[in-house]
Amino acid sequence: MAAELPVVFVHGLRTSRTMWRAQVAAVEAVGHTAVAIDLPGHGHRRGDRFTWDGAIDAVARGVDDAGGRALVVGLSLGGYVAIAHAARHPEQVAGLVAAACSTRPLRSLVGGWELAVRVIDQLPDEGARLNQLMVDLALPSAGARDVGAGGFALDVGRDVLRAVRAARPVDDLARIEVPVWLVNGRYDHFRGEEHRYLAACRDGRLVVVPRATHLVSLVAPVRFTRVVLEALDALQG
Repeated sequence: MAAELPVVFVHGLRTSRTMWRAQVAAVEAVGHTAVAIDLPGHGHRRGDRFTWDGAIDAVARGVDDAGGRALVVGLSLGGYVAIAHAARHPEQVAGLVAAACSTRPLRSLVGGWELAVRVIDQLPDEGARLNQLMVDLALPSAGARDVGAGGFALDVGRDVLRAVRAARPVDDLARIEVPVWLVNGRYDHFRGEEHRYLAACRDGRLVVVPRATHLVSLVAPVRFTRVVLEALDALQG
């Protein structure tokens, strides 16, 4: 009998592996191994410099730790990294869930994000209170607890935005042969090119979660977890 397919989770900007606690628990409850990693500069790797290659390598090590081949699930920054990892390491990926990353990081957009980060970095607390306010306003209490449990990497924004210029998500999706699930909240500002992304996929499907925003796995954890479990069933059916 074939071993159960593991799942590797990749978090978003400034968060950590703890944002996936609800999904990790659900995946383990149905008998699959679940590994949530920390990208460089985040979580327990706060002292490491974030680079694009380093982030992809972190996913590769996470998949190795899980058994060598997995369903990889990434959100926002983690989605961009997971797409790049799947294109670079196809032998490690049985399927891909790329959430909240359906807009290409074009130079004009990244430049605007960099300006916002520079302004926030000038605040006396590096934006800690503003970040906590946004968390409290945007997330239900359970999601806020999960995302905050690993701490926030408030100093990593510039490195990430510099590195993410290397991302080519549409080109990479066209190279990925395994099934891809694109998952976006209905009100996610990062879903602007979801149909371009879907058209690039060789074997893709689009899931739009009603009433959810950018942090879809935290805002709608039950619905998002259902997508992950359905992906597992499809890959092992």
